[in-house]
Amino acid sequence: MTPQDASRRARDICGMAPIVPVLVVEDASKARPLAEALIAGGLPALEVTLRTPAALEVIAHMAQVKGGVVGAGTLVTPDDVRAAKEAGATFGVSPGATDDLIDACEALELPLLAGAATASEAMRLLARGYDMLKFFPAEASGGAPALKAIGGPLPQISFCPTGGVSPANAQSYLALPNVLCAGGSWVAPADLVAQNDWAAIESLAKAASALGQ
Repeated sequence: MTPQDASRRARDICGMAPIVPVLVVEDASKARPLAEALIAGGLPALEVTLRTPAALEVIAHMAQVKGGVVGAGTLVTPDDVRAAKEAGATFGVSPGATDDLIDACEALELPLLAGAATASEAMRLLARGYDMLKFFPAEASGGAPALKAIGGPLPQISFCPTGGVSPANAQSYLALPNVLCAGGSWVAPADLVAQNDWAAIESLAKAASALGQ
């Protein structure tokens, strides 16, 4: 997969909804109903972070849910890429980017949303052919004003800001011309997942899917 193809696919995924749920799931038995609730609420692109022992099993279950596109987040090493691909992930998300990680994603044809927090990092990825990136950690890196400033000299790069994005500030990001979507964890709070309150999660997803309109 070429960088251009990877970025094109990442753009398509980021264009599916204004918010990509960033999911930390401890219990694989919650995977299917959680995915169904989020998709029913209008958020079909799901990022399952590789931060729990259950993450790969969660990806495998969510990948079977109709209407969803499931990716693996927190990709750091080539081994992460291989495991995510084998589990059924159809895209990857990383907090940053290394040549080894990018090479692995290209070799395994896993579209990558690579992370960048500075103009230099974004320019380096652009030089490799990637023009759809993750801006992380968004709030800690200056928030929407910083991303707006980066967009001035680098208008050809689009971003999905993640990290500290909430219902209170999401609109400020989504209003920027260089933002296609944002990543957020608030649509699947741990307490609602633990209570199996899928109706409440679907309601949160519906509200999030209406952002940016």
